[in-house]
Amino acid sequence: MALHFLLLLLFAVSVVAADEEPFIGVNIGTDLSDMPHPTQVVALLKAQQIRHVRLYDADQAMLLALAKTGIQVAVTVPNEEILAIGQSNSTAANWVSRNVVAHYPATNITAICVGSEVLTTLPNAAKVLVSAIKYIHSALVASNLDRQVKVSTPLSSSIILDSFPPSQAFFNRSLNPVLVPLLDFLQSTGSYLMLNIYPYYDYMQSNGVIPLDYALFKSLPPNKEAVDSNTLLHYTNVFDAMVDAAYFAMAFLNYTNIPVVVTESGWPSKGGSNEPDATVDNANTYNSNLIKHVFNKTGTPKHPGIDVSTYIYELYNEDMKSGPLSEKNWGLFDANGTPIYILHLTESGAVLANDTSNNTFCIAKDGADPKMLQAALDWACGPGKVECSPLLQGQPCYEPDNVIAHANYAFDTYYHKMGKTPDACDFNGVATISTSDPSHGSCLFPGSVGKNGTLGNFTAPSMNSTNSDSSAYKFSCDLRIRSLLMVTGFLLWGVVLL
Repeated sequence: MALHFLLLLLFAVSVVAADEEPFIGVNIGTDLSDMPHPTQVVALLKAQQIRHVRLYDADQAMLLALAKTGIQVAVTVPNEEILAIGQSNSTAANWVSRNVVAHYPATNITAICVGSEVLTTLPNAAKVLVSAIKYIHSALVASNLDRQVKVSTPLSSSIILDSFPPSQAFFNRSLNPVLVPLLDFLQSTGSYLMLNIYPYYDYMQSNGVIPLDYALFKSLPPNKEAVDSNTLLHYTNVFDAMVDAAYFAMAFLNYTNIPVVVTESGWPSKGGSNEPDATVDNANTYNSNLIKHVFNKTGTPKHPGIDVSTYIYELYNEDMKSGPLSEKNWGLFDANGTPIYILHLTESGAVLANDTSNNTFCIAKDGADPKMLQAALDWACGPGKVECSPLLQGQPCYEPDNVIAHANYAFDTYYHKMGKTPDACDFNGVATISTSDPSHGSCLFPGSVGKNGTLGNFTAPSMNSTNSDSSAYKFSCDLRIRSLLMVTGFLLWGVVLL
């Protein structure tokens, strides 16, 4: 063990981060009895501002519908076509010509997944998998698209053995005849390891060893964190531990600069009687926390700050899937585009702010500088012409009397007044769009649906109106008394928002 760990340290070179920002994408399965038309699918993607999708095939109608949207698309060579492609360069060239070249660049195809979990689901094709990948890549080279389109194959995390502690992880050695040439290819072409990670199954199969909170990304006290005894790294969730296990398994084979992209991860919202933790609440918690984790750019304990872009499994519930009830219920939406649940998101912009009633809010960012928040609040209630009288003492939104709560109200009112455009929820970087309603008690924010079903919609004065109301004057005076930092805040602001 000591020698094994020493080797890992010797080869522990930092993984090169991807050029682009980390992203959250979605997988689009089609096992629905009433599959939406491709144009409806694309309309949903646009409404949710989803900019990355993975298809389980290269459906021509879907590729045409995605044209000129800018959405980045990963297409798939279906498992049943791998044997033919892996034995014929011309078959691979025809596949690329028909499914990539014919659509690019109008359709922004950025990756080709050659099969899906081939090593664990289709062992007969495993022997030609790397050949199929190389033939596909050669066809891209011939079309001068090899720099634009990466080629890889999604692997099941089950091929990683002894995955905790992560520093002891290694790939199933019986698969090395395929994995070593695969990793050679990924390294030489600047591609990435595609990995499917399902903490739900890890939790279900652990017989109580893995706590539910650890699987769901919930906050853990330090004494509940899992500690790698070799590296002393602390792990707060299964997802990070599995990603790092993949990095250590690659390092064990002397590959230290291949990034990981998670091609599938999620949690089912409904299950059978033997699946008590497949619930809406758990699915919402897992996917919301996963999205926050990716966009926070925290990376993993082994590679802090290194992006782990992830595709959520999946866009729609697939009612025609075989197997247990949970197999049909991994989707974020039903076939009509109605959310299965409303994700609890902040810090993700409008990506997957999946309340299709467009019920979004603008709130202060976690950890925002209080002085900057105060300056933003002063601007919103002053030059921004937000009606801030509900924040006066004795009014519905006065409590809690702190800058974060008051800024939340002022930011959200301005955001709604300006038509909920992304630019209206910036405030010099201290605000973010959220799908979680910040209303509390009798303080209803604009757009909030109150307990009685009515909308909270405090009307702000028009931009060119004058308000001589004494309470507004008093509030303006209160602001001046409350903060001597206003002038400093405006200097920090730099540019006056209009």
